Amino acid sequence: MGAELRRPALERHVVVVTHPNDLFDLTGKVAVITGGSRGLGSECAWAFAQAGADVAIASRKLENCEALAAEISDATGRRVLPVACHVGDWAQCDALTETVYNEFGQCDVLMNNAGMSPLYDSLFDVTEALYDKVMSVNLRGPFRLSATFGKRMAEGDGGSIINVSSVAAENPTPIEAAYGAAKAGVHALTKSFAREYAPKVRVNCIMPGPFLTDISKAWPQATHDHFEKSIPLGRAGSPNEVVGAALYLASAASSYTTGSVLKIDGGAIYGTS
Repeated sequence: MGAELRRPALERHVVVVTHPNDLFDLTGKVAVITGGSRGLGSECAWAFAQAGADVAIASRKLENCEALAAEISDATGRRVLPVACHVGDWAQCDALTETVYNEFGQCDVLMNNAGMSPLYDSLFDVTEALYDKVMSVNLRGPFRLSATFGKRMAEGDGGSIINVSSVAAENPTPIEAAYGAAKAGVHALTKSFAREYAPKVRVNCIMPGPFLTDISKAWPQATHDHFEKSIPLGRAGSPNEVVGAALYLASAASSYTTGSVLKIDGGAIYGTS
């Protein structure tokens, strides 16, 4: 008889079962959040601290950062550092990086959340100064901070960078032209930096739809009526509804996720990745 055919022995894999709570644990980590004193940023600052991280809250107005830092620290016992930083300023981005590493010696999570979308009467009326300001805050800042923090993360124990864009990156209205272009650029940065600093640093992006942050207080009722009709979930999001995505991307729960854009918009935009 011919030689007996044998199947190759299957490799034996050791399955490590991790408790779900441990996947989202940030104990011993340091998280930095720009635009962290209000809106989605402040919700994430609370969430990261409650998950065990020390947090640096950065925004242009130091007094707002100080007030929130004291509140979170008192409630959670975590160290929360307020830092004044205008992310549209290259030098201030570098200074933020130095401050965080001087104070904590590490950074494990960077959340590029700061952004702005000023109103204008028409696209023709957009001035060079306004255009440059929108680009500097929404695109140049995340670029520089991802470079300065990402390089150190890659040289150290690794980490996670979370960019925050907007559905305007995929479906901008005329009043969001410059803003949408900048946020589309953030999607490109997410993919570029994910490759640059792999495998030790994961870089992902949250793409929010309309959320009921401070700015929404100025929305007329017609805007909310429009959301009810046009958004499958029938409403704008509550700020705390971004927390699950942020914790996922910040923690070991997303250990095999990088270069991704996660849409959180109540289903308003279809066909995006």
